[in-house]
Amino acid sequence: MGAARLLAKAWLVFCVFAGAYEARQMVSAGASLQQIAGPISVCVLLFGAMGVLFIAGYGVSGMGGSLRARMKLDHWTPGFNGIVFIAFAIVIFLVQTSYLPQHVSGSILSALEASVHFAIPGQRALEHRLDVCTLDGGRVTASALSWLLACVFLGSALSRVRLAASIVRLERNARPGTLGPASLTLLLGISAVIGIQFLLLGSVFPLMPCDMLIDLPGEILIGLGPLMLAYLINAAVTDLLSLGPEA
Repeated sequence: MGAARLLAKAWLVFCVFAGAYEARQMVSAGASLQQIAGPISVCVLLFGAMGVLFIAGYGVSGMGGSLRARMKLDHWTPGFNGIVFIAFAIVIFLVQTSYLPQHVSGSILSALEASVHFAIPGQRALEHRLDVCTLDGGRVTASALSWLLACVFLGSALSRVRLAASIVRLERNARPGTLGPASLTLLLGISAVIGIQFLLLGSVFPLMPCDMLIDLPGEILIGLGPLMLAYLINAAVTDLLSLGPEA
C-alpha cells in the first residue's frame, strides 16, 4: 500500500471513530441524536476530506497516472488485515461505550486487567495516572481489552508480513512514490518507535491532564490507541521487509 493511501485510511478511521466517541459523549450529556447528527456528520466529513485531499495531492504528485486511475474502488476496499482492524475497533468502541460503564468489575475482566498489567508497562502507567486523577469507569478494562486485541491483530498481520511485503514491492516497482522506499521506511519506523514510547511504555500518560482523560482525546487514546499502534508497527515492518531482494 502506498504511503498516502496508508495514512489517509488511518486518518479516515480516526475521524469516524472520533465522531462516534463525541456523539456518545453528547448523548450521555443529554443531547438527542437529531440535534447532534448534523454537526458531527459535517465535522467528520470535513476532517475526513483532508485524508482524501492528501491522496489527491501527495499520492499523485510526482507519480505517473491520473487521479481517476488511483481512486479505484479496489484501492479503498480493505483486505483481511483491514477487515480485522475495523472489526476489532468496533468491538472496542461498543465495549468501551456500552458495556463497561455498567460492568466495571468481574472475574474475567479482573483476569484480563491483571494479565495486561503484568505484560504492558503502558497499562501500569495508565492505571497510576487514573489513580492520581481518581478516575476509572471501566477505562482500565477498556485499555486492557484494546491491548489484547492489538496483540492479536499484530500477531495475525505479522504471520503474513512477507506476502504483504512482496505486494508492496511489486506496487512500488509499478508506481514509484514521491518518497524513496528507504525514506518511507525510516519515517514509518520513527513513528512506530515514538508510538511505542508513548503508548507501550506509557510516557504519554503522565503528561495528560486529568480532564483530558475523560474527554475525547483520552477516550480515543485508551480505546483505539493500542490498535492503531499495532497497525503502524505492521506497516513499518512490511515496508522494511519490502526493501530486501527476497521480498
